[in-house]
Amino acid sequence: MKGLLIKSPWIDLILNARKTWEIRGSNTKKRGKIALIKSGSGMVFGEVNIKDSKELSLEEYQVSREFHGIDSEYSSELPYKKTYAWVLEEPKLYEEPIPYKHPMGAVIWVDLEKQKNT
Repeated sequence: MKGLLIKSPWIDLILNARKTWEIRGSNTKKRGKIALIKSGSGMVFGEVNIKDSKELSLEEYQVSREFHGIDSEYSSELPYKKTYAWVLEEPKLYEEPIPYKHPMGAVIWVDLEKQKNT
């Protein structure tokens, strides 16, 4: 399974079903279940399904606060040249976070399957 690195407080909002869009500067073709890793923690905190990825216009971004959680005073412009909403569903918060070894250079994704073989 792939693990997506997400900073606090965004990961907490996702895992508590209060944020269903992860805003990124790139598209993703990944669909299905992924793990969620809290940046800097060395721990996997839960999982979620990626349902879709779509490019957003400024207007879509501005009227969609309930999905991405970014306050309107910070939405006068798009955060990236091309801004994408990774549409998330079915969050699952683990009772106990699971430690993992963070590979050098990993910024967005971690291949957790490789961890089992080392």
